[in-house]
Amino acid sequence: MGVFDIYTVILLVVAVAIIWKLRSVLGTKTGAERPPVDRYAPPRPEPPDFRPNGETVVPLNRPNGSSPPEGPIIEAESQPPRSGALDAALRAVTQADRSFDQTRFLGGAKMAYEMIVTAFANADRKGLKPLLSKEVFDGFASAIDARERSGQKVETKFVGIDRAEIVEASVKGGMAEITVRFVSQLITVTRDAAGEVVDGDPTRVADIIDIWTFARDISSSDPNWRLVSTQSG
Repeated sequence: MGVFDIYTVILLVVAVAIIWKLRSVLGTKTGAERPPVDRYAPPRPEPPDFRPNGETVVPLNRPNGSSPPEGPIIEAESQPPRSGALDAALRAVTQADRSFDQTRFLGGAKMAYEMIVTAFANADRKGLKPLLSKEVFDGFASAIDARERSGQKVETKFVGIDRAEIVEASVKGGMAEITVRFVSQLITVTRDAAGEVVDGDPTRVADIIDIWTFARDISSSDPNWRLVSTQSG
């Protein structure tokens, strides 16, 4: 009986020591615990992805895991209120040419505008030819020829395009036509053979308004639009 009591006491002491040790460990916060999860809270946005080169990319939420849109992304410009007739004309262009997109078209038109203005100033006939209709190219080439015969040289610095907006649209005989009004800023000067300024100002930024019409044969596999008409605003 005495032996039994001694072993019982020893076992109790060991049990108490184990319980105390477990409580001292399990009851201590290490700082690595996860915070409680609220199942009904809205999902937290994904953090920005900071790239090694300093670029910050904010992940976009896409429905159903869909992939991002293909092709270049062009920032849409806010356009003034358009007439119902222009909206109807643009719908007619879209129905005739399913590849037509107004935002992408304006982006391409702005790039073409800068390329044409720069190529004309530099007398770059080769650069102009694929961007213009035959009639417009002939007119530009004639102006370049006359300028060269007189020994004049044009210096143009393209500052930027303040605004580009569609003002007319139509589909005629299988040809889609879109007219764009450009408001741009240029520094342009014309010098004679001696280098003297005969037109423009090399120190002044000029505001230029041009109204250009682009056309495309919607039955053709060629997706390019060409400049078919120009006029000053």
